[in-house]
Amino acid sequence: MKKIALFSDGSALGNPGPGGYGVILRFAGKEKEISGGEAHTTNNRMELLGAIEGLRALKEPCEVDLVSDSSYVVKGINEWLVAWIKRDFKKVKNPDLWREYIEVSRIHKVNAIWVRGHDGHEENERCDKLARDEAEKMKESLI
Repeated sequence: MKKIALFSDGSALGNPGPGGYGVILRFAGKEKEISGGEAHTTNNRMELLGAIEGLRALKEPCEVDLVSDSSYVVKGINEWLVAWIKRDFKKVKNPDLWREYIEVSRIHKVNAIWVRGHDGHEENERCDKLARDEAEKMKESLI
């Protein structure tokens, strides 16, 4: 099983507002960047969507170190998801995206790792820029 590093970040200009996500996938010294956005969203939705789109881009089952500055995403994956599933996502925000996460992560072994945001972590800073750029593009498209 290939070991992949997946770095992701999300951004929203306003909460809700225009938002974006940025992802870096790294395997065997090669990198791929992915980014996208939505016109009306929240920061947490973009954080989670970045993780989802990064996993969706993988073409075979992988062992994935998913690195994020989002406690919501990291704790959701590592601590809360099992209980959320048991109660069918009652009183959970973004159940549509969490269900999507379950689908795209099913074939992978995901280890979510939290890093402090805006703290000089090279890949996190790059993902943050990708996410903010997408959010700005969304904002501009709404004017």
